[in-house]
Amino acid sequence: MKLNLKIWRQQDAQSKGKMTNYTLDGVEGDMSFLEMLDVLNEQLINKGEEPVVFDHDCREGICGSCSLMINGEPHGPDRMVTTCQLHMRKFNDGDTIVIEPFRAKAFPVIKDLMVDRSSFDRIQQAGGYVSVNTSGNTQDANAIPIEKENADDAFYAAACIGCGACVAACKNASAMLFTSAKVSQYALLPQGQVEATERVQNMVRQMDLEGFGNCTNTGACEVECPKGISLENIARMNREYYSASTKG
Repeated sequence: MKLNLKIWRQQDAQSKGKMTNYTLDGVEGDMSFLEMLDVLNEQLINKGEEPVVFDHDCREGICGSCSLMINGEPHGPDRMVTTCQLHMRKFNDGDTIVIEPFRAKAFPVIKDLMVDRSSFDRIQQAGGYVSVNTSGNTQDANAIPIEKENADDAFYAAACIGCGACVAACKNASAMLFTSAKVSQYALLPQGQVEATERVQNMVRQMDLEGFGNCTNTGACEVECPKGISLENIARMNREYYSASTKG
């Protein structure tokens, strides 16, 4: 395939960025999207030009770092996949592909397509932990009965990889789906009950301090989430928050 690429280039957070056009030939359908960018960068380096900076790590759909806005969609046109799992067979010969970083005040651009998502780390640090000793003092798995539905929901919430697609998809740049997933994975299990009240209040407070917007209730976050994190987690977080706010 021959593709026309429109890629956002920006030196740093303070610099003014712009779209830059590139033409790339010989793209195979079995290439991943990141492999396609690797081919582009190899050509740029060979020509003595600066390669396009983008974030990646595991390339297995686990780490969440390969966050790109592709033709206006977080992680591109496929569903339930990260950018590194997106294959070029989803595109056609002669296509124009627009590639941008995730756009959010709380995700400042580091360079080109790489953004700083440390705001997510600070939200988790604000309360995403348990004080219960779960290592070195293990118990039999059946010693603490947990309803299967709760265990399943906690597992599904814990599947969130913190990629930020929910923020990028939301017109308010809301982080409520991410934050609610982190709240839910603890709120649904007995080990998470000790800090439950403080956790949800602290995490929501930090979310607001980071500059994320409020929920739009449009559901775009769930649609674009590569792990299918449910909107039900936002409802659960709201219930946890209101309950914590009424406690003395």
